[in-house]
Amino acid sequence: MYIIVGGGGDVGYYLTRNLLKQGHEVLLLEKDTSRYNTLSEELGQAIYNGDACEARTMEEVGTRRADVVIAVTGHDEDNLVICQMAKRYFNVGRTIARLNNPKHELLFQKLGIDVTVSPTKAILSLIESELPGPHFVLLMTLKRAGLEIVEMNIPPTSPVVGKQLSDINLPRRCHLSLILRGDEPIFPEKDTRLLVNDDVYALVTKEGEEELRNTFGTS
Repeated sequence: MYIIVGGGGDVGYYLTRNLLKQGHEVLLLEKDTSRYNTLSEELGQAIYNGDACEARTMEEVGTRRADVVIAVTGHDEDNLVICQMAKRYFNVGRTIARLNNPKHELLFQKLGIDVTVSPTKAILSLIESELPGPHFVLLMTLKRAGLEIVEMNIPPTSPVVGKQLSDINLPRRCHLSLILRGDEPIFPEKDTRLLVNDDVYALVTKEGEEELRNTFGTS
């Protein structure tokens, strides 16, 4: 694939280096001349001195034939501009944007960005998953399906402890996919009972997330 990466910071640099190792054609765009000079010693022709927010630069680097454009600058507004321009003016099939502020995720999705990656959100999820006691962790967002993959640990105080799934009033468009009981994977059926400390993995709509938390007592 031909992949264009906007932003030559540490994230852009390491991403470009790894994509090159995987055999992709990659071009990193960096507007700061000093930074460009530093990275060009290693990356050679895989880096270009130009602003990914400017249409002229994107035209010069052949964005029309790019399979993916990835924007990883330290500014969300720049990442949004890069991805929107790639979509609207250069008809790039796939855009990926780094989110420095997780609050911008919904805005990016509404404006047509295919994939958003939030380091802050990922770290928070990892921290939550390691905390003792009840937890509810968002593992992944499936944008096109409008669903989330979540993990829940069933606390002793949960109202669902000891109940069969058929007796639990789950939110609409919620599907329990897997239960981990210790090291034993269980594929849920109607007569499956939930026990204390079960780890439950579910698909749920964003709108049904709070209802699911309340149902399982993981709020």
